[in-house]
Amino acid sequence: MPEINELVKNLADQHGRSRESLIPILQGIVREQRYLSDEAMTEVARELDIAAAQVYGTATFYSFLDTKPRGKFVIRVCRTITCSMKGKNLINQEIEDILKIKVGETTQNNKFTLLETNCLGWCHKGPAMLINDEAFVDLTPEKVRDILNEYMKK
Repeated sequence: MPEINELVKNLADQHGRSRESLIPILQGIVREQRYLSDEAMTEVARELDIAAAQVYGTATFYSFLDTKPRGKFVIRVCRTITCSMKGKNLINQEIEDILKIKVGETTQNNKFTLLETNCLGWCHKGPAMLINDEAFVDLTPEKVRDILNEYMKK
């Protein structure tokens, strides 16, 4: 994994050093390091010549920009009313039972983190979840079990 200053510099070279480059740079850091450390946010502020508070405010506003270490596979279950009405609670319970963690926690081996998130845009096919960038829809407890079994092999 590259040093944070090198990573930020490379991302800034790729995306630019304007205020508009902030989110793509933060996304790049999360992709590489699985979260935004204080050191990373400070380095981004320095590289883009903006206030660290702006970087922190942006990072904490968006739920997909993690500011805490996460597992290799981040499971984000949609928590909207539509997915709730379609069985989201059963999906969460199945994941919690299989992984032995609660929403907001990471497995001891740092392989999985379970989170709830706002709308994923799949309301017509809920309940829905993401594992990293891969979407899963029309979920049932059985389907979740099969999906997690595949991810456990990775």
